[in-house]
Amino acid sequence: MENRTDKNSYTIIFAIVMVFVVGALLAFTASSLKPRIAENQRIEKQQNILYAMGVNDNTDGSAVFVSTTDAPELFEKYITKQIVIQDGETSEDPEAYLMDIKKEKAASRSDVSKRRLPIFVGEKDGSTFYVIPIYGKGLWDAIWGYVSVDKDMIVQGAYFDHKGETPGLGANIKERFFMDDFIGEHLLDDAGNFKGITVSKSNADPKNEDKTDNEVDAIAGATITGDGVTAMIKSDLKLYKPYFDNLKNN
Repeated sequence: MENRTDKNSYTIIFAIVMVFVVGALLAFTASSLKPRIAENQRIEKQQNILYAMGVNDNTDGSAVFVSTTDAPELFEKYITKQIVIQDGETSEDPEAYLMDIKKEKAASRSDVSKRRLPIFVGEKDGSTFYVIPIYGKGLWDAIWGYVSVDKDMIVQGAYFDHKGETPGLGANIKERFFMDDFIGEHLLDDAGNFKGITVSKSNADPKNEDKTDNEVDAIAGATITGDGVTAMIKSDLKLYKPYFDNLKNN
């Protein structure tokens, strides 16, 4: 009986030791991977911003980022200024693109004037692009994107992504056929008021030739995801209108 008790004790002690060893190994692995994960996230954001302003490797109808190797150099080449807007005041921040838009949105829910709004100014082929990050909710989880506009808030490019939308349906917001529909769309109405862009099931413009109707075609079977894209465009991009009004007046 004593031998069996001793064996049981040793087994328990061994199990406890192994739990601590495995835990330590997992903690070490997670810690050692943090720099790599952070670097991958940094490059991904650069690729997204560049994509929205038309710096990409698109071919044959597919959405293709610039390579992870080229992204940092191209980002430095094309993004000439990073600005943060807060309560009407602007300041430059060379790492504004690393800002967590989800956290900024949540932290300022009770007072939008406290929200920090990053905007990235790019120059390409003699044109100026203003790239704005947006964040929202789809059918199952988060959706987000980057929209580039000119000084008149006419869309020059867009990139959308998602965390868990349905493959072949809501997940298609990141497909080129959907994103390209936004190019040329006006965010303002004829009177200069912000109207946004609605992802519409009843849009009577299947070829997307009318760029002043503030609408693009919805993705079949993805109504709620499309509504999420509509909502984040209207709620987030509207906050930047005072900035563009100031651009026109100066």
